[in-house]
Amino acid sequence: MPMSRALNAGLRAAMTDSDRVLLMGEDIGRLGGVFRVTEGLIAEFGDRRVLDTPLAESGIVGTAIGLAMAGFRPVIEIQFDGFVFPAFDQITTQLAKLTNRHEGALSMPIVIRIPYGGHIGAVEHHQESPETYFAHTPGLRVVSPSTPNDAYWMIQDAIASDDPVIFLEPKAKYWMKGEVDTTARAAELHASRVVRRGTDVTLVGHGAMVTTLLQAAALAESEGTSCEVVDLRSLSPVDYGPLLDSIRKTGRMVYAQEAPGFTSLGSEVAATVMERAFYALEAPVIRVSGFDVPFPPAKLEGAYLPDADRILEAVDRSLAY
Repeated sequence: MPMSRALNAGLRAAMTDSDRVLLMGEDIGRLGGVFRVTEGLIAEFGDRRVLDTPLAESGIVGTAIGLAMAGFRPVIEIQFDGFVFPAFDQITTQLAKLTNRHEGALSMPIVIRIPYGGHIGAVEHHQESPETYFAHTPGLRVVSPSTPNDAYWMIQDAIASDDPVIFLEPKAKYWMKGEVDTTARAAELHASRVVRRGTDVTLVGHGAMVTTLLQAAALAESEGTSCEVVDLRSLSPVDYGPLLDSIRKTGRMVYAQEAPGFTSLGSEVAATVMERAFYALEAPVIRVSGFDVPFPPAKLEGAYLPDADRILEAVDRSLAY
């Protein structure tokens, strides 16, 4: 099924399992959301559990905090990545800190779903990658699926978490189809995973970038280079085990992301790999990212977003050491 339907199925399963789970967001009810992720759920569960909210992101998050205090497990949809910033204060100064402020006596089981990233030819505020802001904030869990199967299971695991989870959905992959096993999860919520085996270079990324890394690895193989691909899946906390094991095997790493490179998730992963696997590295960690400028008009997104060619150029630079 497509990722959008996998998310829909995951939400339905969580709502069926517990009547304390409810959905909130702009146009998520009768419309079913801009990307139709919540389509049909209001007819099944009613408008007291699938709530169409005013266009007020700060108010949506604040209301969800109150509902969580009352024992509910709200799942919020932020319509597009760039629209999350009106709620940034509520998320980072209230939601992320409340459990610590109450010395663990108060849990905040809130999931904030954010469609993010490029590749859809949209306008300003509709193609951004704000993951670093949230991964930097203590008290928040941050995850991003790259496949429909991961989306199905990870949304349910996020809802089951007693901590707030920023759930980043790569909007470019909403229509990507893949097999979904509804009987058993492939990995835990915060586990990274090797999705392609290789011996020469480790390619690392998350979300929509994983597909691009797999494309680059296939092209590299045709030229005689074997690339291993690691899907990070969880951006906070990061599961470094499979990543470090891979680097100790290949000796080289390329990290790719859509977000700008300066003080980014790629920066943090690169620094940690240098600290924890320095003697295994045969070359510096190389990062491929969006440029350090605001996301450009849609006609220029192809020049801004990393593609397989830019990743392969980084692979060549790594192998040249």
